[in-house]
Amino acid sequence: MDGIEILGLVAATFTTGSFVPQVYKTWKDKSTKDISLTMYSVLLLGVLMWLVYGSSLGSLPIIIANLTTAILLLIMVILKIKHK
Repeated sequence: MDGIEILGLVAATFTTGSFVPQVYKTWKDKSTKDISLTMYSVLLLGVLMWLVYGSSLGSLPIIIANLTTAILLLIMVILKIKHK
């Protein structure tokens, strides 16, 4: 693994990790009043496209980051629909 790949993994950790507190808070409080379903749905679609792109390149940082982010976003979308 070269330096640029490590940089990608660190960047992926920060950007993907930024969703964790929001998912945790939403899960714990069961409140999605201030969360935009449209925004999270569009972001999920974009992240899924990044996942396909990363898979086509065989880029581990892109794949891991976007797969993890997609799971977190999917949880948020489900919570938003469930607690609407």
